[in-house]
Amino acid sequence: MTAAGPRSIVVVSAGLGQPSATRLLADRLAAATERHLRAGGAQPSVTVIELREHARDLTDHLLTGFPSPALQASIDAAIAADGLIAVSPIFNASYSGLFKLFFDVVERDGLAGTPVLIAATGGTARHSLALEHAIRPLFAYLGAAVVPTAVYAASEDWGRAGIVADGSLVERIERGATELAAAVAARPAG
Repeated sequence: MTAAGPRSIVVVSAGLGQPSATRLLADRLAAATERHLRAGGAQPSVTVIELREHARDLTDHLLTGFPSPALQASIDAAIAADGLIAVSPIFNASYSGLFKLFFDVVERDGLAGTPVLIAATGGTARHSLALEHAIRPLFAYLGAAVVPTAVYAASEDWGRAGIVADGSLVERIERGATELAAAVAARPAG
């Protein structure tokens, strides 16, 4: 990583519960990315967008074409980010409707060239392919620069109190965060 200075990382979490395994994974990815950026001399700021807080506003915006001020601020933050971490629970072999709804209201070229780390959570490891057959194509369509590593966490990857039970999840988090931090650092600031 060569570029120092301020860098904004926006985390979009589509978890429905509170607490949420999706948010837990999002927080782990954000912390690792922030650590790697700091090690490279950057001064990262992390903003978390909890989509569950915008559920009604997203529906209203889709129907009327007018976002609420809070939703517009979240859309603007995602578009202006130097890097994006996008995490969805997997339902019926794909991302959640709330996740899709948010990215449906982002303008088509709004994320063009933005480095994105994609991640998902689910009940079983069998759903991990949803990252490759659903989430990666969504961001490719939006023109984002998705990093190679996608991070999936199944229920068995977590231990008590949200502690990672398996070292392979830690390795995937670190690899994805390293790739995102490098892609963010390689971009011109601002």
